[in-house]
Amino acid sequence: MKPFVLLATRAEDLPADEEYALFRRYTGLDERMLRRIRLEAGPLPALDLDALSGVIVGGGPFNASDPVESKSPAQLRVEREMATLLDEVVARDFPFLGACYGVGTLGAHQGAIIDRTYAEPISVVPVTLTDVGADDPLFAGLPRTFGAFVGHKEAVRVLPPHLALLAGSPTCPVQAFRAGRNVYATQFHPELDVAGISTRIRAYAGYGYFADGELDLTLSAVRAAAVTEPARILRTFVERYTR
Repeated sequence: MKPFVLLATRAEDLPADEEYALFRRYTGLDERMLRRIRLEAGPLPALDLDALSGVIVGGGPFNASDPVESKSPAQLRVEREMATLLDEVVARDFPFLGACYGVGTLGAHQGAIIDRTYAEPISVVPVTLTDVGADDPLFAGLPRTFGAFVGHKEAVRVLPPHLALLAGSPTCPVQAFRAGRNVYATQFHPELDVAGISTRIRAYAGYGYFADGELDLTLSAVRAAAVTEPARILRTFVERYTR
């Protein structure tokens, strides 16, 4: 069995390590079969896609729509490396699943208009599959509408017509899309559970993902909602693409 790789960009160790643990838990992969590369810590090593089953991208602090002059050297490097990787991924239609930051990377690579029009504070939103999404094998068995954790400062405003819209929410029309047959991005976080999002709420207080003074309110809101379906996407991705 060929491993999968998780590309991560979180600089803070606690949420970064918990993200990795959550992806392992919900994919069912151990550390040997889900190899993590922390892009914020150093250059992306050369990836031999023929030696992998698929590529997964986690969330992170970088926003594709930020002005170039405001981006750090690390962000600019990561964006260049991701664009080069996506050149090959898209050309080969290689299995790829980008969660949250995957929308910024894959969307920007494919010509989507990404800005802050449809930003969502950390919360639980109802995500509804389109007809195309309901028929997509990655979402097989999911209800047509399900709750999912979100928290993002930017989103796709205009999706190019060559990309398949798979899901949306009332406050963010593009919650998932697909390029080709095997290259996916979700705006929501399929890897998160209540404990995981609570860690991020505490870690990123003051980062603009929710209003100042609303830490306890945000924690209470995510704890009150039942989110059970999105993690199934991760297991389906692994089952579908394991080679």
